[in-house]
Amino acid sequence: MRIRKIVWNTQTGWSALGDSAGDVSLVLYFGTREALDCGARYEELRGLFPGAHIMGCSTGGQIHNNDVNDDEIIAAAVSFGATRLQLCRQDIDDPKKSRDYGEALGRALQADDLAGVFVLSDGLNVNGSELVAGVSKVIGANVPLTGGLAGDGASFKETLVGADCAPRARTIAGLGLYGSAIRVGHGSAGGWDLFGPRRQVTRSAGNVLFELDGEPALDLYERYLGPDESKGLPSSALLFPIQVYDLQKPDSAVVRTVLAIDREARSMTFAGDIPQGWTAQLMRGNMDRLAAGAADAARQARSGLDGNDNDQRFSILVSCIGRRLLMGQRTVEEVEAAGAELGPETLRLGFYSYGEISPHARSGQCELHNQTMTVTTLAEVA
Repeated sequence: MRIRKIVWNTQTGWSALGDSAGDVSLVLYFGTREALDCGARYEELRGLFPGAHIMGCSTGGQIHNNDVNDDEIIAAAVSFGATRLQLCRQDIDDPKKSRDYGEALGRALQADDLAGVFVLSDGLNVNGSELVAGVSKVIGANVPLTGGLAGDGASFKETLVGADCAPRARTIAGLGLYGSAIRVGHGSAGGWDLFGPRRQVTRSAGNVLFELDGEPALDLYERYLGPDESKGLPSSALLFPIQVYDLQKPDSAVVRTVLAIDREARSMTFAGDIPQGWTAQLMRGNMDRLAAGAADAARQARSGLDGNDNDQRFSILVSCIGRRLLMGQRTVEEVEAAGAELGPETLRLGFYSYGEISPHARSGQCELHNQTMTVTTLAEVA
């Protein structure tokens, strides 16, 4: 496996690869919605890499090694030696069918030698936890499933995903990696602090939360945020995610972040399910602990990789837009912390998302996460 970084910006266009472009089998790219929505960047990539699968999405910021920026499209051109790839896409007509879409994606990718699946999904028109459950049901618990939900900065207007097509809204892309040569490492961690009382989810429907302890959920959030910050909902709620868990299952805890609000219904729509009857607790960020969480995720991905230290490696970092909004100029600290664990020889690309897909660090079951750093590391053995 050989990995080469390519970058687009308004001054120079795409950086050149020379005569080596013909053997590239996968191009993975990340950029802002504004940079991608015209479709021209995809057409340029298709011209550069006519034989490659091309997959990417809009973001809340691009990660390139120890840098985070909004000005460039970051891409990796990957040449696999002994790994077969399959890329498929699914259109979203109804978010309530998210599990069905996941199952369809899983069936399209399923095979006896399936070694890993990487998913990019529209971040606003899908129930991420149902999507993940659908894919996992088909491919099984032994196949690593990772990825993320596309972003749109703090705007929450539209997200774009491309799978051998120009990036577009209401699209899910799934990449299957096949064969005995590919190795997939993964890790996820948060670093948020719990605060305030535990509250029971007394009314919810899928990923829509109506009541906590019998009180309208939006009333609770607005009380914590105050009148000024409440005007900035839903983006201001990213600074205060919630952890939800089943008291009878200690390994069930997941973090959820807000995608939309309904002021009339006093409800909040999250990126994943908020099961009725579960316990919920508000969270807030600690800069040092968030960076330590990123390092932990990278450590998990590195230690779980069944390969040799000499294998060329490529890491995809997917972190939550809420982490970036909270950390501000200190955002680089989390990508630097992850990089220190992965090592300077590992090319690291990624993006800030509306949801992260990775197996749970404790239970091993694949989940949709929010407000976490997730790391997927790929290596190919000879």
